[in-house]
Amino acid sequence: MPNESTSADTSPAANAVLEQRLPNSYFELLNSLIRSPSVVGSEHSFFRVLQRELEERGAKVSWYEGVLVAQGNKPDSLMFSAHIDRHGLMCTGPNEFQYAAFVAGARSDLLGNSVDEHLMKKIVNRFAAESVYAYEPWSGAYRGRGTIERAYICEFRNNLIFELNGMQHLVAGTPVAFNDKLKVNNGALVGQLDNVLTAAVLVYLFEKGFQGTAFFTAQEEAGKSWRYLLEWFRRFGGSTNQLIVVDTSPYPNLDAAKQQHLILRNKDANAKFNVSLTEKLHEVCTQSGFSVQFKDRYVEEMNVQAAARGESLGSLGSTEMGRIINASNGLVDGTTLQIPTSGYHTLSESAPLASVDAFIKVLMSLADLN
Repeated sequence: MPNESTSADTSPAANAVLEQRLPNSYFELLNSLIRSPSVVGSEHSFFRVLQRELEERGAKVSWYEGVLVAQGNKPDSLMFSAHIDRHGLMCTGPNEFQYAAFVAGARSDLLGNSVDEHLMKKIVNRFAAESVYAYEPWSGAYRGRGTIERAYICEFRNNLIFELNGMQHLVAGTPVAFNDKLKVNNGALVGQLDNVLTAAVLVYLFEKGFQGTAFFTAQEEAGKSWRYLLEWFRRFGGSTNQLIVVDTSPYPNLDAAKQQHLILRNKDANAKFNVSLTEKLHEVCTQSGFSVQFKDRYVEEMNVQAAARGESLGSLGSTEMGRIINASNGLVDGTTLQIPTSGYHTLSESAPLASVDAFIKVLMSLADLN
């Protein structure tokens, strides 16, 4: 990936804000990781980058299908999980590209599992004229760069198709990542943050002496990550109610995201979360002086207002935590902690600096690293 397209905003104003809020080593790590591609279904090269960063910080790293596991000397003491895949494209034919999450999730066929039309219309104009680059999925080797010329819905295949400039040489199966760089604007980190933002925090915890376990999962955006995580627990025959899944949580705009530091949930659309662990997280947040919103309550309140106006209702959302609780028959339980963001699933997703700072401090407090 060309150097000129990957530098962070290092203006004096940006540096002053960062010095007030975020550890320099964390910001440098995030800036490095966001430059490493991790398109849904083609995360192997990013796992290699993670493995190096984690081992340099003293973690014992084991690599399984769909999940990288980093452990300290007390692996059962506390467990975090973050997905590491990001949205991008997949070459599916000569100068033909599809949304990688649809391909990885097998949602690009004509057998009743095709992509929802509303979702396709939402995405079709989201990435117009964006710069992209291709890479070899195992090594991460650079395979060329180009721009998105247009996207359209193919009525015959009921699927979203992208056409790119400068990518005619690619063969089917080549992942294409968005050309992203980390920025600081309006008191927020800006970039394709979901979910390299919280994954970088888990790596940073090992730098500070974390001795528990961190899972880094693939294909969450295709709805598959929970399967890899559950397989790990089944493989080793252990159960836990101490798993905390970390991620970002979408809000309609940055002002709405800034109304609270962190996001908790009692439940999602799939399952109820562990009550005692959720209460513990809430207590740590409030004792640290950080404001919290329960996303399920927020959605329910918005739905009451929407129903009164005769509008359609919003979903509680589907998280990796809810999916694994629902499918594990009691083997895995836990809760989630999220950073509020705006511009969800775009290259301008924005996370308030105050929220990222709060997130790091709460995880460090949970891990007794303060």
